[in-house]
Amino acid sequence: MPKTSLWLSPSCPSHPKTEAMDAALLPNRFQSWFAHRGWSPRPHQLQLIDHLSAGHSTLLIAPTGAGKTLAGFLPSLLELEARGKRKAGAAGSQGVHTLYISPLKALAVDIARNLEAPVSEMDLPIRLETRTGDTPSHKRQRQKTNPPDILLTTPEQIALLLSDPASERLFASLKTVVLDELHALVTSKRGDLMALGLARLRKHAPGLRTIGLSATVAEPLDLRAYLVDQPDPGTRALAHVVEVSGGAKPDVSILNSEERLPWSGHSSRYAMGDIYELIKGHNVSLLFVNTRSQAEAVFQELWRINADTLPIALHHGSLDVGQRRKVEAAMAAGMLRAVVATSSLDMGIDWGDIDLVVNIGAPKGASRLAQRIGRANHRMDEPSKAILIPANRFEVLECQAALAASRRGDQDTPPLRKGALDVLAQHVLGMACADPIDPVALFDEIRSAETYRALTWETFEKVLSFVATGGYALKSYEQYAKLKKGKDGLWRIAHPKIAQQYRLNVGTIVEAPMLKVRLVRSKADGRRAPIGRGGRMLGEIEEYFVEQMTPGDTFIFGGEVLRLEGIRENEAFVSRAKTDNPMIPSYMGGKFPLSTYLAESVRSMLATPGSWHALPPQVREWLEIQQEKSVLPSKDGLLVETFPRGHKNYMVCYPFEGRLAHQTLGMLLTKRLERLGARPMGFVANDYALSIWGLGDLSLLFSSGKIPLDTLFEQDILGDDLDAWLAESSLMKRTFRNCAVIAGLIERRHPGQEKTGRQVTVSTDLIYDVLRSHEPDHILLQATWNDAAEGLLDISRLGELLSRIQGRITHTGLPRVSPLAVPILLEIGKEPVYGEAMDALLEDAAEELVLEAME
Repeated sequence: MPKTSLWLSPSCPSHPKTEAMDAALLPNRFQSWFAHRGWSPRPHQLQLIDHLSAGHSTLLIAPTGAGKTLAGFLPSLLELEARGKRKAGAAGSQGVHTLYISPLKALAVDIARNLEAPVSEMDLPIRLETRTGDTPSHKRQRQKTNPPDILLTTPEQIALLLSDPASERLFASLKTVVLDELHALVTSKRGDLMALGLARLRKHAPGLRTIGLSATVAEPLDLRAYLVDQPDPGTRALAHVVEVSGGAKPDVSILNSEERLPWSGHSSRYAMGDIYELIKGHNVSLLFVNTRSQAEAVFQELWRINADTLPIALHHGSLDVGQRRKVEAAMAAGMLRAVVATSSLDMGIDWGDIDLVVNIGAPKGASRLAQRIGRANHRMDEPSKAILIPANRFEVLECQAALAASRRGDQDTPPLRKGALDVLAQHVLGMACADPIDPVALFDEIRSAETYRALTWETFEKVLSFVATGGYALKSYEQYAKLKKGKDGLWRIAHPKIAQQYRLNVGTIVEAPMLKVRLVRSKADGRRAPIGRGGRMLGEIEEYFVEQMTPGDTFIFGGEVLRLEGIRENEAFVSRAKTDNPMIPSYMGGKFPLSTYLAESVRSMLATPGSWHALPPQVREWLEIQQEKSVLPSKDGLLVETFPRGHKNYMVCYPFEGRLAHQTLGMLLTKRLERLGARPMGFVANDYALSIWGLGDLSLLFSSGKIPLDTLFEQDILGDDLDAWLAESSLMKRTFRNCAVIAGLIERRHPGQEKTGRQVTVSTDLIYDVLRSHEPDHILLQATWNDAAEGLLDISRLGELLSRIQGRITHTGLPRVSPLAVPILLEIGKEPVYGEAMDALLEDAAEELVLEAME
């Protein structure tokens, strides 16, 4: 029997009502296929068939292992079976019947592998194929003229297909779109691109039905609105919903290590021995980390202690696609004991033999934890097993909060986002590549998407003007003229090469500038191999990381120690090396923010000593000494501690609102303290706390009332102070760069070549300065501010914090550092030292601070 828990668990119980519905709804070959395995369809799967047959778009919310994927595909399989084999040239039979959209390329490939088995076993007259960025170009071209019945793909590929003049013919007979892991898709710009794509698909296929699949949903109404056409801006239309309750509660615990728990850091190095023993004690383990650099470090350390030579693999998005596919295939075949992975594998992958999920580091969100736990077991009626490995003492609190949320079944997925304007600009150009556009008709079509329902005609006109000419300040430059208006009032692309450029640059994921990593052979005598005689491709690494290195430096990548031999064009040539202290590549934007929900739970835990009994003794003692030496943060207020150390004075506050909000607050407080004469020198922030240090006596300034804390943390800090900081900050230029690339103002890729990161930066920085001076209301500057406010700066969360703490700020002046302040002080002045040297430095610094705090 094939391993295909994509469908149903053999342990699925029969229900009398379900059996009666089977006879009414399922053809003989489907009933026989289920019966042959001793399975029976679940009620929610049959409900979805009923909804779709009535023409209703539907959101299915069901726990992992409940057969969501089968539910999503069953209506299409039944319809295609009833249609029979395609007849060459028959009307309505030449297009795609069903689109399956996945946020992950690996997920689309995995679903295809699982779907092929039942299609073949039931001898269904169905052809299915995948289409991702990894699909060969000749196959993608053939899919346009000879499309499969079911196409498993990604939002970017849908945008590409819709930009083709033949898209109407391709999608005219489209019946169903299945959106898997919908909660993960709609909270990003990829979700905006998909929403616009759905609006165009509905135009090509007016009777289109959509199915949303999700296991973790905090706001079902948002997802139900996303799935359907919104014809009236004043009334929110909603899809139907099928919600499945029940399922076995997951078996989740927190590692209780005998090793000393670190005060700071994110490596979890202290627990590697424990993790290795967990791998040995289970058949197959999936180890999740939060960043690609952590994945490399954890994998390397596990191999170092792998005395039993267990087959352990590495999987993250920067590795070569061939390497990733090998790992996925080996995992599916049961050849591995463990895989160290990032979020590249935390959704939907169907490996039913995984019996343990290990989350290394705090999960940062209750829904993310639930998603990852669901990768174990994949059977609804048996508990998934997971263990959390906190990297430091504050993370113990966060893991405890996540564990409590898991036991309650709470979710904290972000709310539906407002559609981004740079994505809208990209979409407008794509639609012009397909056909001449009528502005009024396109505006109405765009507003039918839930995330763009509030779009105004004035804003749309600005976006259209930008796409056509670059906007007022840039319209005299020919390279920005992409659309021309005809006498018939329709807008057309100015030249065929515009369409070619669009298709090379489509998408909303703006990676940091990358260099390909190519392996060269080392000479037997130790001399370096000639650059240019490269071997196989290992993957990609961020340009800025390599720029810090010189030939001969070593680093870890793909689980190997490599020596940099040199750089030529967009490739870094490397050879294998042996060293005890290689560098670990770092990646921009890799860290998840701490969710608001977990932050609130951590504050509540700190303020409730009666809940500490569940904490490890080391952590409980830490908090008890804090209670003795200082005070504990309250649930709704803000604790501010001040103390001298060395020749400086320190302020530490504990908002627990995540690194992004804390970094923004640190910048603003530093500027305000400087204006008030406190002579600040710098600040540092992590997910839990913020520290500012300087030469002025902060304890005296606060206790004397010369700087009232309520005034320091006034909400007006988000007004002029924020604007002044942003005017000087490189953050806005970096954000503008991303928006400019997505909107098509700057094109990274050209036929046969790609701009370097430096070239893109120079181009966008010049344009940014021009627009700020001559067109400050430019649509891209507006998009940039929206991105910064909602993402990089976390303005809304910061505003809620400042509002919550008014009148609830507690100041404690101390003679020395407090136990709770030790972790944030260890973040100050970290040098880019890697491997054991970094651990040793941190341990020495921690010992000194801990002794001081405990005096």
